[in-house]
Amino acid sequence: MDEEDGGRPAGLKMSRRFRKVLWVTVAVVAVGLIAVAWANLAAVLAGKGRLYEKVAEVPGDRVGLVFGTSPWIGDRENLYFRYRIDAAAELWKAGKLRCILVSGDNENRNYNEPEYMADALVEAGVPREMIVADYAGFRTLDTVYRAKEVFGVRKVTFISQKFHNERAAYLAKAKGLDYVGFNARDVEGQGGLKTKLREIGARVKMWLDVRVLGTEPRHYGDKEELPG
Repeated sequence: MDEEDGGRPAGLKMSRRFRKVLWVTVAVVAVGLIAVAWANLAAVLAGKGRLYEKVAEVPGDRVGLVFGTSPWIGDRENLYFRYRIDAAAELWKAGKLRCILVSGDNENRNYNEPEYMADALVEAGVPREMIVADYAGFRTLDTVYRAKEVFGVRKVTFISQKFHNERAAYLAKAKGLDYVGFNARDVEGQGGLKTKLREIGARVKMWLDVRVLGTEPRHYGDKEELPG
């Protein structure tokens, strides 16, 4: 019989090593799952009691903040974009907003989310002079933090789908903003499922950004005034 040093059978020693590796792997996976669950719960709790489905229930006299996305996915309309615009226009027409801040990606001259949103809101009946664009909303964190530090927002109504509003709520709470959210219609089907799966990782990153990394926006820049 083959033996290793100490007179122990090679198979027994390998078995112990395997068990050790297995337990370490299980521990790492367990910690990861706990982190994912906690980050998700933290976002849900931040939004609890502050996110609304009905226009009549939304507090008034606030700045509406619409989170950016593209109007298209390939050659198809992006329903996330359409439903956010519909929700913002509905709040405006109900007299719930002082003005609307549209924030999104504008990294090159051929792609401009804030302008896409502003144009769509004007088409939906919102006066152009009551819309302000934040061209450096590259991430949700950037958008929320810049709303306070650059645009001087103190009382905000987030306008996006519920899962997104919950994550924004967590960031706003960490930043000391007075926030509520109006949940735009969600997107069903395969596209909606893919977005929900990506949201799991986004919430872990959210928690790490706030609690561990102390992440700040890519840009702040000069302060800007809002109408209304």
